[in-house]
Amino acid sequence: MLQKVLQTYGLDFSAWEVKSFGSGLINNTWKVSRYDRDTSYILQRINQHVFKSPEDIAHNIRIIGAYLAEHHPDYLFVRNLYTNDGTDIFFMEGEGYFRLVPFIKKSHTVDVVQTPQQAFEAAKQFGRFTHLLNGFPVDELKVTIPDFHNLSLRYRQFLQSLQSGNPLRIEMAEKEINWLKAQDYIAKRFDAMKQDPDFKLRVTHHDTKISNVLFDEHDKGLCVIDLDTVMPGYFISDVGDMMRTCLSPVSEEEKDFSKIEIREEYYKAIVEGYLKGMENELSTAEKAAFFDAACYLVYMQALRFIADHLNNDEYYGARYEGHNFTRGSNQISLLKKLLEKEHRLRSIV
Repeated sequence: MLQKVLQTYGLDFSAWEVKSFGSGLINNTWKVSRYDRDTSYILQRINQHVFKSPEDIAHNIRIIGAYLAEHHPDYLFVRNLYTNDGTDIFFMEGEGYFRLVPFIKKSHTVDVVQTPQQAFEAAKQFGRFTHLLNGFPVDELKVTIPDFHNLSLRYRQFLQSLQSGNPLRIEMAEKEINWLKAQDYIAKRFDAMKQDPDFKLRVTHHDTKISNVLFDEHDKGLCVIDLDTVMPGYFISDVGDMMRTCLSPVSEEEKDFSKIEIREEYYKAIVEGYLKGMENELSTAEKAAFFDAACYLVYMQALRFIADHLNNDEYYGARYEGHNFTRGSNQISLLKKLLEKEHRLRSIV
């Protein structure tokens, strides 16, 4: 399979070493390295269970790349390479869609944020990406995952799971369900935000975990990568996702909720980094909504995990009994601790 893919890009399979690469869970990723030269590429197969129209991803990357090349030629943008037939995405019957991009020398990614400075650099790169594309016609982007960060929809789906979900699981999760319902003001605030003209639709990454930033050898941010979820969106998606994944020293998989905490120095680093990257793009209303952004994304993920638990794990699956209930309860704990610090965190901006 991979031999045919490489040949399509004009690469002799016998001259290249192919190894699995990275920690991503969605797409299959390989590093392709030349045996006799210091030349490498990254090859990916796009997961069509998640991304129903890989051509839309290629379309978005293509037009964003063209815009950046014209208006910001110094920006490091990792774009798809072309096959011998002149296409920037390759389809193989029975195997799916593939793309090839250059491997950036002396760069690395970070799987888990270790310092506030790393959080600052990552936030700055996500803000910078959106800032540089401020003049880009956002309506030309394809929506690669519909309703990806639509909190309104996720709350409705949560309520539906209370009607059609597993009755025994609903009964056992009564405390968590009641707490989530009591926080429905967060979903209402999200609905109001979408109607506020001070909140602008922008080119938004939507998947701002720190592993989607390339760092140089001095741990300075170079650029953002993994652009599959780039779509029209609000800044709260990128900021909120960074906060959800960086504020606590433990992940959503942690079962010991006493380890969950809100690290204020990381919150401050994300705020300052994103504002630095965005320069003066955000409105006064948007600047006041950094704390809300964190609440939106954590609340949304708690709703999704608990709803999936009630629906017998039909979306996320489960590696053990009660997996999604544990993850949902983890995010509830994270949101509770976030709300406890609301006054202090709002004052940082």
